[in-house]
Amino acid sequence: MSRSTVYIVDDNPEFREATRFWLTGYGFDVHTWGDPREAVEALARRDRSERCCLMLDVRMPELSGLDVHDRLAALDAVPPVIYMSGHADVPLAVQAMRKGAVTLLEKPFDDEALEAALDAAFARCETPPRPAMATPAAASAVDDLADETTADESQRRFAAREASLTPRERQVLGHVIQGTYNKNIADRIGLSIKTVELYRARGMAKMKARSVAELTRMMVSRRA
Repeated sequence: MSRSTVYIVDDNPEFREATRFWLTGYGFDVHTWGDPREAVEALARRDRSERCCLMLDVRMPELSGLDVHDRLAALDAVPPVIYMSGHADVPLAVQAMRKGAVTLLEKPFDDEALEAALDAAFARCETPPRPAMATPAAASAVDDLADETTADESQRRFAAREASLTPRERQVLGHVIQGTYNKNIADRIGLSIKTVELYRARGMAKMKARSVAELTRMMVSRRA
């Protein structure tokens, strides 16, 4: 099997080079761009059969990572996407997950977080996820249809969503369904409140839970 490829789009040259060096050392083929427009053109021409993922910076001048994602979607050329951000931004995390991203990594990220994100991204190369809907109404229609599927299918979907959680997201959600406040979660696991909020938002989005009550019902009923 050919080696897996990681594409990186980030306007910081030092970050691009450091990450390229890091991932090349792990055996990946790595291609980077500082210009998001060039990246869109190149990714649109790539071999669609290759095993790859895209590490995409959220905040870039002129064209944001979210914009890049939209342009690639319009060209039917979106590989599994791992968003990156230098700030724990909950609204951005929600937007990223709604677009179908694998996850959003907060810079600087550690080995464990990056490894989990890459594993999840390349798993999608084997089993593509359901495409993200363009509008909330379309997404709602699909969810309504999904509700009519069998209990076994519902259980399978839940298991897939839960498996997509990173260890930190799972840890934070475990505290959330116990009714623990973000401040107390942060104190218990040694993170900032903003970072806890980010993990919470990403985890809720992955589980497709619109509230803590819904997440709790989901966890209890599916594990019963």
